[in-house]
Amino acid sequence: MEPLQPPAKYTVQTAVYEGPLDLLLQLIERAELDVTAVALAQVTEQYLAYIHAMNVPPEEISAFLVVAAKLLQIKSEALLPRPPVREVGEEDLGEALARQLRIYKRFKEIAAWLDERGTQHLRTYLRVAPPPKVEGRLDLSGITLADLMAAAAAVFAEEQEKAALGTVIAMPKITIREKIALIAARLGQEHHATFNAMLGPNPTRLEVVVTFLALLELVKRYRVAAQQEGLFSEIRIEQLEQWGTDEELEIEFE
Repeated sequence: MEPLQPPAKYTVQTAVYEGPLDLLLQLIERAELDVTAVALAQVTEQYLAYIHAMNVPPEEISAFLVVAAKLLQIKSEALLPRPPVREVGEEDLGEALARQLRIYKRFKEIAAWLDERGTQHLRTYLRVAPPPKVEGRLDLSGITLADLMAAAAAVFAEEQEKAALGTVIAMPKITIREKIALIAARLGQEHHATFNAMLGPNPTRLEVVVTFLALLELVKRYRVAAQQEGLFSEIRIEQLEQWGTDEELEIEFE
């Protein structure tokens, strides 16, 4: 394997970043290893030898020393006879550094691709879809104020001819008292019934809600007992005592 030549000085450039992650990624790629905790443990000695050969001030080499400390911990854990016991929520150092290297490698690949496009002057994109058709503006040159007033009067006249909404659609009125009488009549013939049987073949949402409120009112007054074996299963209704259909009940909600 060809030895790496240490740079004269640790620098940060705009086009290519030279730093500890660059060095670590280069060592792994030179050894033809995948970025894993095992690979990081294998290249630890090469990384340490490289930073020992670097002749840079301490304040500039601090980032390299942080990565070196992480590599030493990863290698020491790999040499242990059993994996170290970690606290709850503590992240594995090897996996964290490996994930950071993968993300860094992806950013470098994208940066190289963008740089290549810029070198080849591929900074523009052709329109694939046809340009939208712009409709011509409405010509109002021959329209007078009187014409606009006549058009507005015609529109307002059409609105006045429409019937009121209350005369066209009548709001259905279903009361809890009516549904209580329905349940009483049904249970007067049969002591057992089901909730769906009370609703009929094609009930509306309003009928379902009002019938259910009527059932709750009767359960609260101990006139009927309701039982449901499972979620969304059939509700079975049983009469507990006789009561007349003409009996007046004080209902909290009508």
